Amino acid sequence: MFDSRPDRAAELVLVGRSNVGKSTLMRELTGHRFETGGKPGVTREPNHYDWAPEDFVVTDLPGFGFMSGVEADRREEIKTAIVRYLETYAECVLVAVLVVDGKSAVDIIDRHEGRGEIPYDVEMFGFLRELGVPTVVAVNKIDKVDDVDDRLDELCDRLGLLPPWQQWQDTIAPISAKRGTVEPLYEAIRGRLHEQGRDDLLKFF
Repeated sequence: MFDSRPDRAAELVLVGRSNVGKSTLMRELTGHRFETGGKPGVTREPNHYDWAPEDFVVTDLPGFGFMSGVEADRREEIKTAIVRYLETYAECVLVAVLVVDGKSAVDIIDRHEGRGEIPYDVEMFGFLRELGVPTVVAVNKIDKVDDVDDRLDELCDRLGLLPPWQQWQDTIAPISAKRGTVEPLYEAIRGRLHEQGRDDLLKFF
């Protein structure tokens, strides 16, 4: 599964649950139109955008978690394929962008924890860090959030980062992909690329 990846040594991946705006963000990052939809689970295979001369690819992985109209077995298959993909290419991934919905992420995390489950977002954040992949959390749809600082502090707390969120601007990036307000994410990505000596890729962000 997921065997469409171009043979590239450097990669940026977008991960996140379904319907958080990953494909919209992918379009914003690359200027290239990908299929997006209001229905969760539109992206079932990775979308790759290949900057061939730079040996660099940007990948939008399918959404994980609940998808209306998608069987539980199929959801589990997709999640397993995402985990395998990340494990396989971890050494190539310069930055992983975990996209969450700023309006609902904390409530969803709390709901899962209340049922004694590990929330997907928290699990994925921990998994990426275990793999040693530099990770930025893009907190999308921030234009729909009233109490931005409080909400971002709560999200940091759930992810195991000590609030206030402002001290994590290399990790927490409040954005609105639909409105094209993504500069905090670009800054965080540029910082991560610079740390790894990849200033040749900064021009894309």
